[in-house]
Amino acid sequence: MESIVALQSVVTPWSDGLEPSDAELDAIEWEMPLILADVDLLDAQIAVLDRTPSDLDAQRIRRARRRMLTARRDLVNQAAAAVSMPGGAA
Repeated sequence: MESIVALQSVVTPWSDGLEPSDAELDAIEWEMPLILADVDLLDAQIAVLDRTPSDLDAQRIRRARRRMLTARRDLVNQAAAAVSMPGGAA
């Protein structure tokens, strides 16, 4: 009986482009506070999907939303400061 299994290298060839570059990793690290705040908000929202939110649940969602908005604002402000014109002119 002859084996018909394909060679692994033929099925999934290894490419050097599969790993994230240093620039991509730096971008992910720079956005990490926003990513974590989004995860907290999703956790709070998922927790109340199958039940009526209590006052405590609503408070947790509001806090998570505020943290997410603060992280997003900080990220935008950092990006704006990085591209601002020299001499303080906007």
